[in-house]
Parts: sequence; C-alpha cells; structure tokens
Amino acid sequence: MAVSTGDRIPDVTLRRTTSNGVETVSTVKFFRGRTVALLGVPGAFTPACSDVHLPGFVASADALRAAGVDEIVCVAVNDAFVMDAWGRASGAAGHITFLADGNGELAAKMGLDLDLGAIGLGVRNHRYAALVRDGVIDYLGVEPGREVGVSSADAVLEHLRAKSDLRQPS
Repeated sequence: MAVSTGDRIPDVTLRRTTSNGVETVSTVKFFRGRTVALLGVPGAFTPACSDVHLPGFVASADALRAAGVDEIVCVAVNDAFVMDAWGRASGAAGHITFLADGNGELAAKMGLDLDLGAIGLGVRNHRYAALVRDGVIDYLGVEPGREVGVSSADAVLEHLRAKSDLRQPS
C-alpha cells in the first residue's frame, strides 16, 4: 500500500556522492526538523525526467525556497555515482540534492515502486513529488502515467501557496 499524506517517510538509508566519497543518508535524520520538496523519478537521464520533471524544479528552486522549502531532493533507483553525474550534467547540482535509492528500498517502503522489467529497466520509482515537513508527508502527487502534472514543481508550489493562504488572517 502506498504512503499518503499524514504518513511518515520510511526509515531507510540512501546514498549520495560527496567530495569525501559516497556518504550514507538516514531518511529519519535527513527529513527531521525541516521542510523538504521530494522529487521521485523513474530514473536518471531518462527523457521525461531529464527534459521536463527535473528542469521544472530547477527553474522553481528560488520560488520553492521563498515559500518555505529548506531543501529540494531528487531520488531515483540508481546508484550514487549516476545520481551525481546526472546532477552535474543537468545543471541541477547546487539547486537540488541528489540521493540514490540504489536497491529501491525507499520506493518499496513508500509503496511507490514500479516494475519496468518488461522494458528492461527493472524496478524503479513511480514519478511523484512530495512535500515533507519534519518527516511527515504533507503533500503527495503520484503520476498515473508518464506525464508530469501532480508531481510538478508548480503543483508543489500551488500546495504551499494554498497552505499559506489558509494561515493568513481574514
């Protein structure tokens, strides 16, 4: 069963490449005490991910931060080296943090794993975006197909603005 709003991000270990090599990242520690826009993609360097999904978050990075997002994270079922290379090649490094879910553990525990074995890609992430506040999912947009709509940066921004409007005094 897939996670939904109000659920906690599962406790798994992800990886990222740093100047000191590959570093492990505990999701519990990483998401604690801050607001994170989490972008889940089927794979690094894939067409829709590279041409539409990721660029939308890069272009909206300043607006997301101004709306209260502390960090923008992209996760895929790829290794840390591929994620690092994709961040650099796409121009997103410095705007977005790339975390590797090499074994698909986060995807599986979130119930957002997708079997693309029939086309030679193995198990991957569904395309999604989540807004995570202090480890709790506040928004989750999972795409039903290949499009980028509810998982777009615009959808996350719209959610943030709606929440902000609810807090404004009348």
